[in-house]
Amino acid sequence: MMSNREPVKIPESSAFYSETVLWVKHWNEHLFSFAISRPAALRFRSGEFVMIGLPQEGGKPLLRAYSIASPSYSDEIEFLSIKVEDGPLTSRLQKIVPGDEIYMARKTTGTLVTDALKPGRRLFLLATGTGLAPFLSVIRDPDVYVQFEQIIVLHSVRRVSDLAYRELLEAKLEGDPLLDDDARAKLHYIPTVTREPFHRSERITTLLEKADLFDDGVEGEHKLDPMHDRAMMCGSMDMIKDCAAILERLGFEEGSNAHPADFVIEKAFVG
Repeated sequence: MMSNREPVKIPESSAFYSETVLWVKHWNEHLFSFAISRPAALRFRSGEFVMIGLPQEGGKPLLRAYSIASPSYSDEIEFLSIKVEDGPLTSRLQKIVPGDEIYMARKTTGTLVTDALKPGRRLFLLATGTGLAPFLSVIRDPDVYVQFEQIIVLHSVRRVSDLAYRELLEAKLEGDPLLDDDARAKLHYIPTVTREPFHRSERITTLLEKADLFDDGVEGEHKLDPMHDRAMMCGSMDMIKDCAAILERLGFEEGSNAHPADFVIEKAFVG
């Protein structure tokens, strides 16, 4: 196991931290979460991503972009990852155990941040698979509940067991000392499973077009309104492309850190 090797030593001048794995949770044979120690100097915005990786023999570290699943104030840095048996990084990453060392870049970035959106009333977070990760960061940030009256998480997966964090989301973050009351009042979780029996099997695009998501207690107009609604998207490129087209037909404009607007997307993530 990786824990048997010597700790990774990285010069102070390096562009990377070397951090310790704190815990690992395997959701199923295709999906796992883990957390690493947080460098004291690290600052990031909830929803951003960072490059992480493992050392390689006689060469540069093997790195991939991973969305941070923990909020910006957390004492640990959490990630959600797929498992790919022949993947250059994930084939090794899925075998980590507490005590192992992982490289993490010193700089974070990304567009799935509220700074890239205009003020609004409802925030829709549209995710497929591990695209849920940045939204786990966003929904655990108290500032988001100050900015929006409702936060709606739509998570689409193929199998029921792929609904990572389902219990936490269904319980509306119950027990979180910073968010308990706000999340209970404002957070909505709408999971959908496309390839196994489940009480909801429609794709996110279908839910948006049919407005079925408003049957889950989402208050306000039973249609998306660029005047008051904002959206973030992360996951499969097909989902992002199709949902962006739906929003643009409704008059939504894509935003960025430099030009905040009505919706934002993220392309750099694993899963």
